[in-house]
Amino acid sequence: MLLKRRFTQQTKNGVQIGNGTVSFQSVQLNVHCFVADGVLIDTGAKSLEQQFTPFFKQQNINQVAITHFHEDHTGTAAILQNELKLPIYMSDKMLDYCKQKPDYPLYRKLFWGKRKPFHAVAIGRTFSSRNSIWDVIETPGHAIDHLAFLNRETGQLFTGDLYCQEKTKVILREESIPTIIDSLKKVLTYDFEEVFCSHAGYLEDGRSALQKKLDYLLDLQGKVIKLNEDGLSPNQISKILFPKKYPITYLSSGEWESLHIINSIIQK
Repeated sequence: MLLKRRFTQQTKNGVQIGNGTVSFQSVQLNVHCFVADGVLIDTGAKSLEQQFTPFFKQQNINQVAITHFHEDHTGTAAILQNELKLPIYMSDKMLDYCKQKPDYPLYRKLFWGKRKPFHAVAIGRTFSSRNSIWDVIETPGHAIDHLAFLNRETGQLFTGDLYCQEKTKVILREESIPTIIDSLKKVLTYDFEEVFCSHAGYLEDGRSALQKKLDYLLDLQGKVIKLNEDGLSPNQISKILFPKKYPITYLSSGEWESLHIINSIIQK
């Protein structure tokens, strides 16, 4: 499998941003890592280790905070722990999973690499960096252990995979749109403007972006419920609302699929 890799970095309002991209034919996936006030937020993918490691070594990092256990966010955690001797913090829900060799589908191993085991510590409700106190906000829906991190001093919110894009078209089989809606509502009660998303990158008007995503999902949820009440099946609803098939659906053998959106709303 001939993967193409690319890496860029930039600085936005004191936040160092590294962005790694992996592409194969028509499928392109990317992931960001952020360094703010000595905190590295997420570690990138194992397949991008050679691209991310020099970026990490350029930074003055004290600790690592992980938004969730997925391999594109934890892929180089073992290197950061074993070679750079950095402490790693995350939700307590997947600590044991991360200590083991991971179990995820082959296509994800091909794109993101095979993450090595690492030992993280439960993060708690807040944590401190050099100049700031951070709020740890539970934001499940995409993953059971998903967290967002808010720097109280700067008002910068790091949202992991909560945003990604405004108009969600496909989700993982285990994701829940109603739970994501609740998580978006929760973070919007906090005081912030800038958002740093692990896939969309820097969002200057982040509050507006998250509100637009929430509005889109609420509208989508209403349409699904109405069509279901009219007697249409999940497959019929999916074909009406999402007539296009996306390359990731074929590549993942249906792990990413528009139908999962419909089912998560109907089955709530």
